[in-house]
Amino acid sequence: MSVLVYTESEQGKFKKAAFEVASYGKAVADAMGVSVTAVAVNANDTSELGKYGVDKILNVKSGDLEKFNAKAYAGVIEQAAKQEGASVVIISSSADSKYLAPILAVGLEAGYASNVVEAPSSTSPFTVKRTAFTNKAFNMTTIDTDVKIVGVSKNAFGLVESNGNAASEDFSPSIPASGVVVDSVDKATDKVTIADAEIVVSGGRGLKGPENWGMIEELADVLGAATACSKPVSDLGWRPHSEHVGQTGKPVASNLYIAVGISGAIQHLAGINSSKVKVVINTDPEAPFFKAADYGVVGDAFEVVPTLIEKLKAFKAQNA
Repeated sequence: MSVLVYTESEQGKFKKAAFEVASYGKAVADAMGVSVTAVAVNANDTSELGKYGVDKILNVKSGDLEKFNAKAYAGVIEQAAKQEGASVVIISSSADSKYLAPILAVGLEAGYASNVVEAPSSTSPFTVKRTAFTNKAFNMTTIDTDVKIVGVSKNAFGLVESNGNAASEDFSPSIPASGVVVDSVDKATDKVTIADAEIVVSGGRGLKGPENWGMIEELADVLGAATACSKPVSDLGWRPHSEHVGQTGKPVASNLYIAVGISGAIQHLAGINSSKVKVVINTDPEAPFFKAADYGVVGDAFEVVPTLIEKLKAFKAQNA
């Protein structure tokens, strides 16, 4: 018996979420007195997983899995779980994992708890804490099926290193056929993605036009952050829809979220509530975002942001 973790990778490199689910899996395995097995798909170097508590790695190499396909990936994880006799399967809360989770749950006849933010408070019965009502509340959920699937919220558990070396072995599952064919995937390059970013700098209509987006990108560059935008900005065509965050866009669970010129519609706030520290810069002191923010600056973004960039550059130069 073991805890099975699905460790996501992209272009052969593990995502940060892979190490977070491994850390979470180690905590669950210790509580249950079992080992941790990881499934890695087309990863170049799997040795780093051992640092986060993984005991065994099922290394899958397949040209049929080069592009993500929910049914195919769910089938691979299902076969791995059955081979290892896993009673708990840990996945991330990425868009891909949320897509494959229901398929995997059906295949394993498993209960699935998404948006989990803490290690289980009990493993018998298996009880976890989850966010609810678009991150406005928490609930305690008990999974009573023989196999449990846990989706860990981004940045909720963190990375926990442990001493260990993972043994790797080749795993060659059958790849389920799918009615979905992925022709191509276009991804942004040479920039931090919203999904992996620790810091996100987001802009709204207060920037007045796409020609002013340079200062958002400069602030993000100084902070090593990803850039994002509100829905009206993407609807206007100022920024691509891939940068739209909110309830109807991409959810954000960064350690720091900076909103520049965003009033804070309820849909936007629902999508960024999981961020740990929220900062707003807006000329309107009555903007709804100020009620949700940890820190607020009432001021003109065209004055505040350049000054902030200047101060951050000076601080980095002094501490270089």
